Amino acid sequence: MAHYQTFVFMGRSGCGKGTQAKLLMEYLAKESLEHPIYYLETGQKFRDFLSAPYHASTLAKQIMDTGERQPDFLAIYMWSHLLVENMKGNEHLVLDGTPRSLIEAQALGTALTFFDRTDARIIHINISRQEAEARLRARGRRDDAERGIRKRLDWFDRDVLPAIEYYRAHPESHFYEINGEQGVEEVQAELMQVIYGEH
Repeated sequence: MAHYQTFVFMGRSGCGKGTQAKLLMEYLAKESLEHPIYYLETGQKFRDFLSAPYHASTLAKQIMDTGERQPDFLAIYMWSHLLVENMKGNEHLVLDGTPRSLIEAQALGTALTFFDRTDARIIHINISRQEAEARLRARGRRDDAERGIRKRLDWFDRDVLPAIEYYRAHPESHFYEINGEQGVEEVQAELMQVIYGEH
């Protein structure tokens, strides 16, 4: 593995994209010692932002409390300034939870072109809405109350699915769809098979 690589993980809440991103990074760390790994998990960055003393943080928290998706400009800011501040040029890049809309996908495309990452692999870990609901209920977190689960999955269907279909239909996109309704090891095996031809 001589060249740095770029991965974008997408999927419904509860699909396990964070787990699979971490397993992939463990593989990259062993197989490609000459390249560091930059992992950008936008959900945690956003939670950090909500506790900041900004007027925008207060407004964003009000939106979060309703269960709605944040506006595109704010979602784009969450990852764009971090790429500008942290990219060195030789690292593997793993994005987890971005993009969440067609507009954001198109903005991310301009960033990946700018950073010479046009061969990014888009990984859609696909689970049904019913499976996502069951997994989120099983987590039992405060933000996974029934109404919140429905809202999150509603805006996934409304806003994120068009971005996934954009990648699926784009002739130059390296798009992979993985069956997320398997065990963690089986999902990882399928992911490694489609990317590297490995089991």
